[in-house]
Amino acid sequence: MSEDPVTAQRLREGLPVFVALASLLLVVSTMAALYLGREILVPVTLAILLSFVLVPAVRMLRRLRVPRAPAVLLVVVIVFGALFGIGSLIANEASQLASDLPRYTQVMRSKIKDLRGATAGTGTLSRIVDMVQDLSATLQPPPAAEVRGEPGSRTHPLTVELTPARASVVDTLQTFAGPLLHPLATTGLILIFTIFILLQREDLRNRAIKLAGGSGDLRRTTAAIDDATSRLSRFFLAQLALNIAFGLVIGLGLWIIGVPSPTLFGVLAAILRFVPYIGAAISALLPLILAAAVDPGWSMVIATAALFLVVEPICGHVIEPLLYGHSTGLSPIAVILAATIWTFLWGPIGLVLATPLTVCLVVLGRHVERLWYLDVLLGDQPALSPPEIFYQRMLAGDPIEAVDQGWQFLKERALVTYYDEVALAGLLLAQEDLSRGTLDRDRQEEVGTAIRTVVDHLGTAPVARRSRRGSGRGPDTETAAALAAIGPDRQVAGIVLGRDDLAPSWRSETPVLCVSSRGPFDEAATLMLSQILARHGLASQILSMAAIRAGERPEHPEGLALICFSYLEPVSLSQIRFTVRQARAAVPGVQILVGFWRERDPATLDRLRRATSADILVTSLNEALSAVLNACREPSPARHLPAPTAALPGPVQTAAA
Repeated sequence: MSEDPVTAQRLREGLPVFVALASLLLVVSTMAALYLGREILVPVTLAILLSFVLVPAVRMLRRLRVPRAPAVLLVVVIVFGALFGIGSLIANEASQLASDLPRYTQVMRSKIKDLRGATAGTGTLSRIVDMVQDLSATLQPPPAAEVRGEPGSRTHPLTVELTPARASVVDTLQTFAGPLLHPLATTGLILIFTIFILLQREDLRNRAIKLAGGSGDLRRTTAAIDDATSRLSRFFLAQLALNIAFGLVIGLGLWIIGVPSPTLFGVLAAILRFVPYIGAAISALLPLILAAAVDPGWSMVIATAALFLVVEPICGHVIEPLLYGHSTGLSPIAVILAATIWTFLWGPIGLVLATPLTVCLVVLGRHVERLWYLDVLLGDQPALSPPEIFYQRMLAGDPIEAVDQGWQFLKERALVTYYDEVALAGLLLAQEDLSRGTLDRDRQEEVGTAIRTVVDHLGTAPVARRSRRGSGRGPDTETAAALAAIGPDRQVAGIVLGRDDLAPSWRSETPVLCVSSRGPFDEAATLMLSQILARHGLASQILSMAAIRAGERPEHPEGLALICFSYLEPVSLSQIRFTVRQARAAVPGVQILVGFWRERDPATLDRLRRATSADILVTSLNEALSAVLNACREPSPARHLPAPTAALPGPVQTAAA
């Protein structure tokens, strides 16, 4: 860094630009390497993904005392034999279908004619019909009369035939063997790489551990890599089994319906279903066209469409969640973007591999600390924590969205849990911005108003029964992530006291007074505390320090059993201690609760309690609820009613005056 302050300042200002350019250059270089090296990278990638599927089978043979090399060779031979068999089956079925296509030409022409008459005057539908007719003409070979130039044919009577020169042996080999050499070479590379990956799996894992986490945290990195490998293996096996079952059902259904070449379309359906969202639709396109060409009516087309419309939702929304969760762990935008990029780089094979490759990247991002950004960019988990999401919506002026999210949360958890772990934590983020001076007065009022709107709406939410597992629609991604991060309710969240459960001194209409220190954020925290106490059997009234300073007093002060002071912003302990003494003088015998919603260190709580002279000192709403419920059920000491002129605590300036 330059010693010149002006130069150093300019370098700091230009650093984000350099970082952005370097990132862009890295992305472009990576994509160029993937595109230019696809001849090598595609076989390697296929071998790696195939090894994830074959590892469980190799492990099973190893548990049966089969040596590693024979176990690997046996599994690979069986799998590649099955793949060659499937490839031969596809080739035979496709050849048979191509030879049968001319038989369906007349039916297709008749339907195209009917559709053309029905879509006369409709531009879009007419163009679709023209496209289908062109496709039919392309697939249909020309009549023999036109080829021979017989009389009555539409061709010119003069036929010119060009005879190419005799090809050499080398040209003949290149013509016939060339198209076969490339797929055979690719298959051979995949076979070799798969065998060596399975044979050297532990060595490759150790090298990956060294690259990912080094030797500084060997235990955590090893556990992460093993967990990632296990998760990917289970996911790929489950997806493979589901897609094979999908192809079998589709093939059987097409055979029952009467669509030609059902085996071919069943295999294609199983393969194309690896493509998310659009794979099943693409696999249904050709059977629908063929059904329209075979059947003079429309019953076969309707039955084929119904088959795909029934089987795919069952697989996607019923069976998939049971096998490997509700999703692949990828965001929908990431899936579409990945499919586009991989197709551009590697062609059709990239489209099939897009989801497995992206799943691998997301799993690595979740387990390898250096690759955390992959999970943020591609994963379906929220990038922000629940308190950050709450605060961001307050900053965006969208409290209604936060209310809807809160209602979803309250179907599974108690209100005190949501307030404690989400809303109150979001308030602390707002208070930190306020302390740093990044929120001006107008912005502070807007955020405070939005937070109070959310609290007012959620405070009226009924106490709903917890939804049963598997019943109804599950929570959305943000709510599910919040529920997983926060965990279950505490035991105190299920306690609701009746009037007979309270000590005699707590049976007034409003035995609790909640006092907010200052600012809209403290007012929101105080309102949360008041709602929580009321929901669990203790009605309360709310006052602010500003209102008390202006002379406002609580209703029925003689019935107060507890005064709660709420503090979000750090203040001096001497001021809090003086306020507590004023409260004791104003209402003799009352218990005092002080909520430090920022302090969470258990080691300092007892010192703070002694320094503030409070009866109860808490740092969370759950702790406050538990302490108050314990206090209200215990016999209270004899107390004297306050004099009518007694004043509640005001600010320190009042005492100084």
